[in-house]
Amino acid sequence: MSAPLPTTTPELTAVAHLIAEACVQVSVAQGPAALARELARIVPQYAFREVLARGGWYRLGGVVDAQGQHIADDLESWATDELSRHGDDLSAVASAHADDDLHATRLTGKTHYWVARTGDGAANFLQIELEELQEVVCHALFPDGEAPSSLEDLVDPRDACPGNQAALGVPFYALRRITDIADFLAGMHDQKPEPQPVHRFIDAWEKSTASHATEFSNHWVIAVREHLDRFRQPIRSASPVAAFNGAQPRFEGGFGANELRGLALADALHRFDRQLGYPMAWFFHMLTTKSVPHAVATIAIEDVQGGFNYLPDRDVQIVRDWLHRPYSF
Repeated sequence: MSAPLPTTTPELTAVAHLIAEACVQVSVAQGPAALARELARIVPQYAFREVLARGGWYRLGGVVDAQGQHIADDLESWATDELSRHGDDLSAVASAHADDDLHATRLTGKTHYWVARTGDGAANFLQIELEELQEVVCHALFPDGEAPSSLEDLVDPRDACPGNQAALGVPFYALRRITDIADFLAGMHDQKPEPQPVHRFIDAWEKSTASHATEFSNHWVIAVREHLDRFRQPIRSASPVAAFNGAQPRFEGGFGANELRGLALADALHRFDRQLGYPMAWFFHMLTTKSVPHAVATIAIEDVQGGFNYLPDRDVQIVRDWLHRPYSF
């Protein structure tokens, strides 16, 4: 049984503490420029820059009364405790709070990804995930004294929040995590020696013409996850996420009866790459955002075999390797 993997180094722990303190000092209203200045001040050895912001998610919050005063900061814990106090009877809980006009809250969130290069390899960068959070008033817990059908329906019912949510306080920043990506991926190797899809993805980047045109962390972040298995051992997983804000790039190519080949396909691939700003973007987005159909790889190699080669040899080999052992995210 393997030993637990460290989540970070002592140096990175110290950096995390400094960044967490900075999140308290910098208001969201000041914008990303203020964060950039603060990061440059507290960790001048790293040139952090924001490359991606992803929103549209939430976490469960707490419990408030009709005046917006907090009754509890943790909705799930409060609901579990109340259920235990009333003999696991949701109807009894509803009756006890029928006149209290209690509401659940949520923390609506946006994740800001900041990166800083630490070496020459594609995976040699630090990644900060900073959350922009705001607490909002959500659904009534016991409308008209009615009891929900389950604990889940009490804390997180479907379509729980109205469109015009009342905010409790101003948005604020919080540090989610800081990750040494190279170290994290090495830890995944220690758990499972054979390369996983994320390792193959980064290896393909380093061998492709993309690596000579730009830095990996200019265009990608790594979504990292860690959980304990049934033996209480940490299990790591990771997948690349395109650092592309706004509408996804469009691949202008038809398939089926109108599938592109030869010059037409070469032109479509080059147009797609220009949208992203580096060569072989079509291949990496084929594996992740699904902007490009998988059939493109097969047709490109068929063109090569037919004597029409519009890809550099190193990129042809990457596509061949993928066709031999395909993977995606």
